[in-house]
Amino acid sequence: MNIDPQEKMITKERLEKYIVRKAFDTSDDPSAEPYLPEKILWRQKEQFSDGVGYGWIDALKDNAEKHVTDEMMKNPKPEWGNDIPDSKEAYWYRTMFDEHFPASCASTVVRWTPTWSKQTDPSGRAIAIHEQ
Repeated sequence: MNIDPQEKMITKERLEKYIVRKAFDTSDDPSAEPYLPEKILWRQKEQFSDGVGYGWIDALKDNAEKHVTDEMMKNPKPEWGNDIPDSKEAYWYRTMFDEHFPASCASTVVRWTPTWSKQTDPSGRAIAIHEQ
């Protein structure tokens, strides 16, 4: 595993896991059968939520807009304390959580918060390197 860490970095010209992808790339040998179709081998990785398709994510956000008003965002439920959702989508998910679980369960949830970014959108489309 003596690979220069710079060779593992994602760039505009080099997708994540480039070295592994290149190992399965047979395009430099015309007589070789491909291991994988090129469009699969070289597609960008998606976060779990984005793998269902961008239309699905956009539909969820649009639906949240219908269920959560600006007034609701300004006046969150007092029982939420300091754990206030920061988007209508997050607010909507929180209300669904509250409908299905007792209030005591909320304190057991560990929220994912990336330490390298202030990004709170769970979609991978929110990061700069992502291409649609």
